[in-house]
Amino acid sequence: MMSGIAFMGKHSFKDFGYTISPDKEIGIAEKQKNLITVPFSNSSYDFSELYGSQTYSPRSLTYPINIVNEGNPSRNALISARTRLLNWLANSPGKQPLLDDDYPGYYFLAELDQGASFHDDWRTGILTANFTAYPFMIGTRPEGNDIWDEFNFELDVAQQVRFDVNSSLSVNLLNVGTPDVIPEIVTSSGMFLRKGNTTLEVPTGRNKSDDFTLESGDNMITITGTGTIEFVYYKEML
Repeated sequence: MMSGIAFMGKHSFKDFGYTISPDKEIGIAEKQKNLITVPFSNSSYDFSELYGSQTYSPRSLTYPINIVNEGNPSRNALISARTRLLNWLANSPGKQPLLDDDYPGYYFLAELDQGASFHDDWRTGILTANFTAYPFMIGTRPEGNDIWDEFNFELDVAQQVRFDVNSSLSVNLLNVGTPDVIPEIVTSSGMFLRKGNTTLEVPTGRNKSDDFTLESGDNMITITGTGTIEFVYYKEML
């Protein structure tokens, strides 16, 4: 099966029969720096993380899609194919998951808002789709999953994210990604979480709080209560 991209429920090769040129470009997000230069000095101060973690710029994705209509090599068929592809790629309500077969286990959150270009020789053509994406690739499966055949020994980590708590329990959650992530917290009863100087009261059910994040690396958490608790989050990589 030829590799391609999946977006808005369709695949470039499986549904349309078109291949992606090897000239595709997967941009890398850049750090957004806030440097203040000291007057009359060669020194400067970096305030990029003054209000939290380091921020990154959006990343660009460029996919040249080869259009070859072997069964009907006419000009009208080529234009129809271009129109069909454009309506597929551009008709998204904001950024949507884009899966690239060359990056298994991840997806990009992207939108065709940079437009597209089209070049042809009457019978064949190349539609170049330019996406703007969220800075990080997002894992398709939550941390703590036990699907061994998909485990990446270079990037993944085996860890427990669901715990039985009886009065009090200290756990360490590892965020192997680059940015901070906000986990969904699923509990069978009300509990309290303490992480550093932050204390969060978590009611029964599924909850999220902007005040409770997992930084890149180790996250030591003390859980107080009785019942089961699970942390649902996905790694995000550059």
